[in-house]
Amino acid sequence: MNVLVTGGAGFIGGHISEQLAANGHQITVIDKFVPYYDLGIKDRNVEAARRAAEQGDGSYTLVEGSINDTELVNELVAEADVIYHQAAQAGVRESVEQPETVNEYNVDGTVTILEAARKHDVSRVVVASSSSVYGKPEYLPYDEDHPTTPVSPYGVSKLATEQYARVYNEIYGLPTVSLRYFTVYGPRMRPNMAMTNFVSRCLHDEPPVIYGTGEQTRDFTYVDDIRRVNEQLLTDDSADGEIMNVGSTDNIDIRTLAEVIRDEIDPSLEIVYDDARTGDAEHTHSDVSKANELLGYKPTVDIREGVRKFIDWYHENREWYDPLVRNS
Repeated sequence: MNVLVTGGAGFIGGHISEQLAANGHQITVIDKFVPYYDLGIKDRNVEAARRAAEQGDGSYTLVEGSINDTELVNELVAEADVIYHQAAQAGVRESVEQPETVNEYNVDGTVTILEAARKHDVSRVVVASSSSVYGKPEYLPYDEDHPTTPVSPYGVSKLATEQYARVYNEIYGLPTVSLRYFTVYGPRMRPNMAMTNFVSRCLHDEPPVIYGTGEQTRDFTYVDDIRRVNEQLLTDDSADGEIMNVGSTDNIDIRTLAEVIRDEIDPSLEIVYDDARTGDAEHTHSDVSKANELLGYKPTVDIREGVRKFIDWYHENREWYDPLVRNS
């Protein structure tokens, strides 16, 4: 099957591309390679997917370009059976500083993808959304009926993204599915996340730094679970037209996360606190009943197991992944 992955050199898009290439599919990736973080990590994602394609009788083609380039997008979509739309300007805090950029790429770029998919009769578009659409919780865990009142431009852009996908399904009959990710983590994740910061500091004998009280909670989802449900949607039409949570249901507060990571690496370290960051949600916690009912989705990796797996991977890849090692 011909699969187009937008943002396919990124963390989640890279894992999706790698998995599908390993299973013999023809993968085309479009990625703008914005230096939001070290591009060497994206290069590793590309290498992993290319290697998987070679070993799995698939194919892998990388196109460096923007999803806002209408001509290029139409050219690529014309050859695609299914699109995984993972491209986005990520980062809650950055969106507070650059809301216009986030809107241009996340919202306008999504419309460009959906319009091309409609014109070329694509079989399905799977859209990456985010738990950031919920904002301040009226109750937990979040189900899909919870009010969506995002507290950052990034959350607003993701809400617009999934609603455009829904409308394209309802008006034009384009098969779309939007997945609300809950703090995805794992190998090759973005290095500017709380988990990577905690691990890196502890490995360098520095205390983990918590922004805020540490009472904030997150539903951390291991990337293998995200990759698995995306792969299922390649052929499963059970969720067409739907918006749904895909999380871990394994809620943990940031203080406990820091303690778990510290205790795995160096229990003698103290934990340091700093001012809270603007735009960060206080709590996320997913109810995945809908995804379970429609797709049989069940998370398989709990946070403590996932942390251990990530720390092991980090140890093995410090030379190129750890920013302090890489830049020394």
